[in-house]
Amino acid sequence: MAKFSFICWLRWCVVVGFSCLLLAGCGVNPSAGKTLRVATEPAFPPFEFQEQGGKLQGFSIDLMNAIAVAANFKVDFQSLPFDGIIPALGAKTVDAAISSITITEERAKTISFSRPYFKAGLAIAIRADNQNITGFDSLKNKKIAVQVGTTGAAKAKSIPGVQIRSFDSAPLALQELLNANVDAVINDAPVTLYAINTGNLKGIKIVQQLLTEEFYGIATAKNSPNLALINNGFDRVLKNGTYSQIYRKWFKAEPPSLPVKSPFENQTSARAPKILTSIGVILQAFPTLLQGALVTLQLTMLSVVFGLIGGSLIGIVRLSHVALLRWVARAYVDFFRGTPLLVQIFMIYFGLPAILQELGLTFTFDRLVAGVIALSLNSAAYIAEVVRAGIQSIETGQAEAAQSLGLSSMQTMSYVIFPQAFRRMIPPLGNEFISLLKDTSLVAVIGFEELFRKGQLIVADNYRAFEIYAAVALVYLCLTLLSSQAFSRLEVWMNPVKRQNKYDT
Repeated sequence: MAKFSFICWLRWCVVVGFSCLLLAGCGVNPSAGKTLRVATEPAFPPFEFQEQGGKLQGFSIDLMNAIAVAANFKVDFQSLPFDGIIPALGAKTVDAAISSITITEERAKTISFSRPYFKAGLAIAIRADNQNITGFDSLKNKKIAVQVGTTGAAKAKSIPGVQIRSFDSAPLALQELLNANVDAVINDAPVTLYAINTGNLKGIKIVQQLLTEEFYGIATAKNSPNLALINNGFDRVLKNGTYSQIYRKWFKAEPPSLPVKSPFENQTSARAPKILTSIGVILQAFPTLLQGALVTLQLTMLSVVFGLIGGSLIGIVRLSHVALLRWVARAYVDFFRGTPLLVQIFMIYFGLPAILQELGLTFTFDRLVAGVIALSLNSAAYIAEVVRAGIQSIETGQAEAAQSLGLSSMQTMSYVIFPQAFRRMIPPLGNEFISLLKDTSLVAVIGFEELFRKGQLIVADNYRAFEIYAAVALVYLCLTLLSSQAFSRLEVWMNPVKRQNKYDT
């Protein structure tokens, strides 16, 4: 009897144990422990930016972290340029994005948005001493700076006679205004106001008129299961008062009421077969890309000419018998070869005007001039070493023979040494030309619309990153192959031996 009671008791324990496990399993949150890769561009204070230690902060960052806590998932923030966020969502290299992305009908055809989390609007920023611009209508025939891929950029296109300069981030567009290179900036009002109120932008004011009423949303790929998770977390953040706390922290005001759903839900776009669509996108973009290619060639040619002149002089100075001249030339070469070209472009275009204006001097830079100067100075450093090596490759006996015939040092260099050295320099100079041709893409950061920038602007409109950048790469490849062939022919033409062999055959 005791044995039977023990068996019954054991069975009862097993049943109770399994029941507890089932109940516990039903109570487990399927999102627990899940990590979402969330894209953001940390150059848009007070929404997304980096503090001095490099840690991300801002209204959007705090909100996303609060949503993650409420919905029981983790966030892995990934920094991306704004115009690359939507293509990244389409490629599913990130799971979501929170980067002050305005909900628009066109974007809603490509990605899905959460319910709106912020009410914003576009504003016009001008210099404090500007009395001519009083509203949107007075922007006609003016120069406007915008951030690429934003609703501000789209709004600027509707202005008659406008000259648009697009930049990768809002701070660069505002710096362009500070340097007096443009008349106004069309940007999100909270961002510009924050920069003015914190004292980071002096001498800038906002025209007291919002151009639009917009809403920001958290973006995901189409049909992403993460969208429901984010919306549920956001609903909890709104109900428990966390959203109000975060809003007051950053904007010192009570939050406005927000819509319960995205204004453009379930947007779809009719799609042809992918191959046909891709070919159509590339063919449609090619005329614009070819315009950019002509600008790229113009920029490259000018930079190579000035770089060759400067590099030849510096290379010859590197061989001078005067120690001070050699040291100055060496310092120049070390600086421009030892610092990134991108940094040099920023220093010349944004830095020099800002410094001169601090000294009370009015100075502005044309983008073509700034680009040519930066590329020429950088190229001259590399060409100088090519020239120095080419000159040193000529036997010293030829210089001695020329001087014994009564030629001066200048004549010896001009008529004997340099012509022979130049033939030997052609292959490395060809490599430098091709490198410079590709490096012109870096000038896009100052809004110069060469080949790469044209591609960026197209992607900002149609979000077809792979097709457009593949077309850009193809155009660059064609330009480099043609350049390589041209230098090969020049090398044959400049070499009497090879030229003679060619004629003999």
